[in-house]
Amino acid sequence: MTIDEIEVRLAEIKTELDTPEADLDALQEEVRSLNEQRDELRKAAKEAEEKRSAIANGLGEVTEKKVEEKKMTVDEIRNSKAYIDAYAEYIKTGDDRECRALLTENASGVLPVPVLVDQIVRTAWDRDEILSRVRRTYFRGNLKVAFERSADPAYVHTEGTTAPTEESLTLGIVTMIPANIKKWIRISDEAVAMGGETFLRYVYDELTYQIIKKLAGAVVGDISGAGTSHTATAVGVTKITAAPGINTIATAAANLTEEARNSVVIMNRLSEVNFRAAYAAGNFAVDPFMGLPRVYSSALPAYDSASANAVYAIVGDLGGEQVNYPEGDGVVIKWDELTEAEKDMVKVVGRQYVAHAVTAPGRFVNIAKPAGT
Repeated sequence: MTIDEIEVRLAEIKTELDTPEADLDALQEEVRSLNEQRDELRKAAKEAEEKRSAIANGLGEVTEKKVEEKKMTVDEIRNSKAYIDAYAEYIKTGDDRECRALLTENASGVLPVPVLVDQIVRTAWDRDEILSRVRRTYFRGNLKVAFERSADPAYVHTEGTTAPTEESLTLGIVTMIPANIKKWIRISDEAVAMGGETFLRYVYDELTYQIIKKLAGAVVGDISGAGTSHTATAVGVTKITAAPGINTIATAAANLTEEARNSVVIMNRLSEVNFRAAYAAGNFAVDPFMGLPRVYSSALPAYDSASANAVYAIVGDLGGEQVNYPEGDGVVIKWDELTEAEKDMVKVVGRQYVAHAVTAPGRFVNIAKPAGT
């Protein structure tokens, strides 16, 4: 009922009270009920009027808003300060519960590293001119890679003539067995007390740099230490013997196969002086490096200090070298605070589980120092 209808009914009840047959108790109860309804309607009308007045005065209507909570992605969590701090504590204590609690309630499996740690490793990879060019794979366990030791060429067959003979194909298999490359450092208790990000950068920068440097040297060793012919289990690398000269790099490059598309010259930085001397002696007429990029490695000896027949330079495509990471290409950190506790020093060990080998024939040529020079 509206307020007007209630007023009309109350007036009717007032008239009915004067009749002899009126049920006074029933009418009294109805009057009470009508009065309650009228009061509620008047209260609602007053509140509505107050809201209209507020809106008209520019205050607007205030309504309750529900803010939907946005869940962070795994990458956002890995990049958060809370996760970085928790991971730093995990490195120190071995307790990963706080990290897993930040990920999800039921996070399991390998604990993901913070984004900044991943970036440290990736940056170290990209900065190293050798490892940034090799072929990277991530197969579990030992990896066997087949290569072509020898094969007959294709034939042109003219219709009606004798069919060509079946191809004689001989394969070899390189077995890549992973091993740990390790580097450890001592740090003081004061360094341990550093904050999460500062601590992780301090530890990972140094350990990652040293491990990457060692691996790059091992890759160069795979090539320079290879035999000169293929075997059933290893790819051979052609070797020429020549002193640094105008035509030395050109001769080496001429021995590569057409699959070597991104060739570089790998040598000790000191050996470049000898090539520059040959360049000057030839009146600067020819670039001794044939325009190929130069990649420097201390894993090769300088030409002047190299022994006779030692490989002092390599020409080739580093895509012919394969590096396999069975456990991923991150650096695993181990923490030892007991061995040298009396010295207030902590031992931190970094390791990377990796296999590496030359797996593609015809991609490299070694240049050795002539005897008697």
